[in-house]
Amino acid sequence: MYKVLNFAIGMSALLLYEFVGRPYYRPYIYSNNIYDFHIADTLGNSLGTIAAVFIFISLLSHDHIHGYFLLRITTASIVLYEMAQPLLGKRIDPLDIVATIVTGGICFLVYSLLFKDSVAARAGR
Repeated sequence: MYKVLNFAIGMSALLLYEFVGRPYYRPYIYSNNIYDFHIADTLGNSLGTIAAVFIFISLLSHDHIHGYFLLRITTASIVLYEMAQPLLGKRIDPLDIVATIVTGGICFLVYSLLFKDSVAARAGR
C-alpha cells in the first residue's frame, strides 16, 4: 500500500500538470493577464517536485524513514538543477527555486501526515 499510495500521488501531480496545467491553466492565465501570484509561472516546478518526490519514494523506498531521506534529496536536487541553469544557457529563475522549496515543504507535511502512524509504531510509541 505504501508504494502504491506514493506512486498514485506522484502520477496524479504529473498528469495534472500535463493534461490540465500546461495546456489549459497556464495559457488561460497568460492570455487574460490574470495575476495568480506566479502559480502559472512556477506550475512545472510545483507539480514537478510533487511528482518527482513521490514517484522516487515509490520506486526507491521500502521504508517510511528512508522516504524522508529521499524527499529531502529529491527536493535539494531539483534546487541544484535550477541553480545550474546558466550551464544550460538559461537564466536562474528565483521563483522556481522558491516554488521548489515551498512544495518540498508541503510534500514533507503530506508525507508526515500520511505515514505518521507507521513512523510512531516503528519508534516504539
